Formats: sequence, C-alpha cells, structure tokens
Amino acid sequence: MKKNVALLGSTGSIGTQTLDIMRMHPERFCVTVLSAGRNIDLLEAQIGEFMPEIAVMERKEDAARLQKRISSHTKVLHGMTGIEYAVTHPETQIVLNALVGSRGLIPTCRALENGKDVALANKESLVAGGELVMASARHHQAHLIPVDSEHSAIFQCLNGEKIQSVKRIILTASGGPFREWSRAALRNVGVKEALNHPNWSMGRKITIDSATMMNKGLEVIEAAWLFGLKPEQIHVLIHPQSIIHSMIEFCDTSVMAQMGLPDMRIPIQYALSWPDRVPNHLPSLMLEQIGTLTFEKPNMDKFPCLRLAMEALKIGKTMPCVLNAANDILVEAFLNEQIAFYEIPELIESIMLQHNASEYSELEELMEVEAWVKSTLRSFN
Repeated sequence: MKKNVALLGSTGSIGTQTLDIMRMHPERFCVTVLSAGRNIDLLEAQIGEFMPEIAVMERKEDAARLQKRISSHTKVLHGMTGIEYAVTHPETQIVLNALVGSRGLIPTCRALENGKDVALANKESLVAGGELVMASARHHQAHLIPVDSEHSAIFQCLNGEKIQSVKRIILTASGGPFREWSRAALRNVGVKEALNHPNWSMGRKITIDSATMMNKGLEVIEAAWLFGLKPEQIHVLIHPQSIIHSMIEFCDTSVMAQMGLPDMRIPIQYALSWPDRVPNHLPSLMLEQIGTLTFEKPNMDKFPCLRLAMEALKIGKTMPCVLNAANDILVEAFLNEQIAFYEIPELIESIMLQHNASEYSELEELMEVEAWVKSTLRSFN
C-alpha cells in the first residue's frame, strides 16, 4: 500500500532529494502535496511529474500564475493558510517538513494536531517550540520521525533500546569549511567562502549555520526534545569525514554508532519508510576506501554559536525561540552582505542578554517572542 506524502519545501535541497527517493520507489510513495517558496518554474516541473492534489506557493500572485500554467488536476494555494490546509488534508498520511527556519513550526504543530506523522527536517520546529510539539505528538499519538542525519542515527541506534539505559549521545559535526581557520581569520569570511561546505550539499541557510556551527547547536536542542535527554547528556564531536553520523553511549559504556556515506537521501528514505527498511540504488559505504576516521573536540571560543545554543537549552523556556529567531534574521542579513560573519554570534548573544525567558503554553506566545526579536533586529532586515 502506498504512503501518501505531503512534501513541504519541495524545491529546496532536502525537497529535491526527497523526490529522488520518490522516483526510486513509485510503488511505495505517492506525493499528495508539494509546497515551494518562489521557484515557480521548478515547482511547475515537479507538479507535471508527480501530479499532487495540492500545491502551495509563498505568494498569492505566484499561485495564480502557476494555476494557469498547469492542469486542473492540482489545486494551487498560497501562504501559511495554504500550507496548513495541505498538511491537514484527509489524504495526507505523513508530512515531510523541509521548510527553512521557524516558519516550519506552525505546519509541524498543525500536522500533529490532526494525527499526521511528521518526518522532520525542520529542526527549528523543536528548537523554537519543543514543548508544544512533543506534547502534541504524544496527545494525538502521531509519530515524529527525524530526518537530520544525526538524529536519524540516534533514532536508529535506539531501536529496541530503553531510553533509560542511555548514558549520553554524541552528535558528530563535520566542522564546516572553517574547522582549521584561526579565530582572527574568521573575521574576514565572505559569503562565498561560508557557502562552500566540504561534505554536504545543503541549502544556503543551513550551510551558513554549519559554517558558524549554529546548526550543531540547534541539533543539540532538537535532540534534547526528541529523545527526552538532559543537556549534560548531549555531547558534540568534530568528525571531518562525516561517516559516523552520531553515537550513543549506554550505561554499560557500550557505544553504538550509525554509519553511512554523507548522502541525505539515506535518512530521508528511512524517515519515509519507517518502521521498514527498503533497498535503494545508492552506493555502499566502503570503509577500506575511507581509510581513517578522526575526531576532535569542538572549539567553542572559535565557534561561539554552539556555546550560545547550549546555554539557551540550559536556560530553557522561551530562550531557544529567541536564539533561533535571531539566527534566522542574522543569517539572512549575512547572506545579503548587511553584516559580517563574526557579527552573527555577537548579535545573537546581545539579544539573548536582553530577553527574560518565560514559560509558554500557546503557539501565539512564541509568535510574539519572534516578533519581538524581529523588531529588535529590524535594522538588519
């Protein structure tokens, strides 16, 4: 029986790789929803190939243009209202959320509220609103399945294990393009250099997050919520080869690792096929060709974003939401060459110091926190 998939962010890096998996397994997956930002041409091509029931574009005018260009089989909607409608559609069984930034939080919540399983590539959903998201998944008995390679690794290693037996988890990080750069040299980083990741093919925002190591910080927060762990149980190791995607140390000091080539299609496929494993046409890992695997501690003085994320996790409440919202805005400002690379962590720390973290119980409260961050950093929009 085919599994009906709503794919949010279909024209981005994760989205296009997800569609590769769909092509490999047309007998297993059916695309019911495709959503995109403003890439109307690519979305039109995807609609022609996969014939979803619903497509969603960011802007109303783009949605109207697209509707005229395609067959009437697909209904084109727009904006967050369109996305919310799409993820709650009766035909949808699993939502793969590959949206970028905190805008992924609302559709994650809406999907779970309607009992839909969510394959989560949008880590910001848990960073900004982890308490809400996990409570909703439990209440509505919906599954939250990680897509990030690191969390997929932990998820796979926990299969058949008791979370109480976990001593710690070790999230691995490539170190990004600036692993061997000095702190002084990082003050002169340009956009082109920061977008040159050594191992992974990713979108612009997540590639910058990898360069600052904020991506790993966000993953630390995400892991705490996904697996119900304390901050002190989550460790980070630099692993430049990106072959071991993460590890678990159990209470008996046994360590279990998940390995594979750095190809996001592997964890994407597992998230969609779970609880089953299915074959694919991807190359096998040949360790004799890799030769050596190395590890080192992260330098948090050189990459303060990782430290700030860990501090936000320890403070809790609304502080991770502030960290995430500020990072979203400042990464965009850097990509637009409005601020320098080194200013990203400096400004994030500044706004964290201005915020008094508070408890939250509603999505609207988090939206208000994000609005405050945006207002405070308005000069960098």
